[in-house]
Amino acid sequence: MLHVRLNQITVDPLRLGDAISYIEAEVRPAVQMQRGNLGMSLLANPELGVAVLESFWVSADALRDSERMAAPGRLELVRRANTGTVTVEDYRVPIFELEGPMPGGAGAQLTRMDVEPSKIEDAVEVFGDTAVPLLAETEGFCSAVLLVDHASGRSVSQAVWRDAHALAASRSTAAAVRVDAVATTDCVIRAVEEFSLVFSSARKS
Repeated sequence: MLHVRLNQITVDPLRLGDAISYIEAEVRPAVQMQRGNLGMSLLANPELGVAVLESFWVSADALRDSERMAAPGRLELVRRANTGTVTVEDYRVPIFELEGPMPGGAGAQLTRMDVEPSKIEDAVEVFGDTAVPLLAETEGFCSAVLLVDHASGRSVSQAVWRDAHALAASRSTAAAVRVDAVATTDCVIRAVEEFSLVFSSARKS
């Protein structure tokens, strides 16, 4: 099964551009050269100084082996940001629906959820059978990904639309999807976050 490392980056908003430049010039090429890598995505909220960097891997072993290379890059990113922080979470990716290209400037919405570990598979089924078809019907839909940690029940759903306008138009549908997820799986919605897509080379194989 596909795996992903999610890095949550927070910096002074005035320094976010420098952090993004470092990621694009240094981190991205190094990561994508690693054996088992299936691309990366970078999401950013310049106003808040927050970014989400995701690296996708063909297996749990590939994800684990990549940490030796990834750790020094995170330390350098924090050093360059001066007041920055990076937190790391690893997930499995049971659902990855890619409908079309994801251009720079696309709009992304992340929903962070807690699910009882015993209901993780129910949540995966609901997302694949109900949420993805509903989201895919919205104008400008590009992709939907579900990240899950089976041990803790921590989950993240991520959807991308071609631009900020399409993202804004999708919010009612996304809200209905969240209501259905809560009713069906008793999950707890921890946060809903919106970003602009800086780049994405993520792929399923």
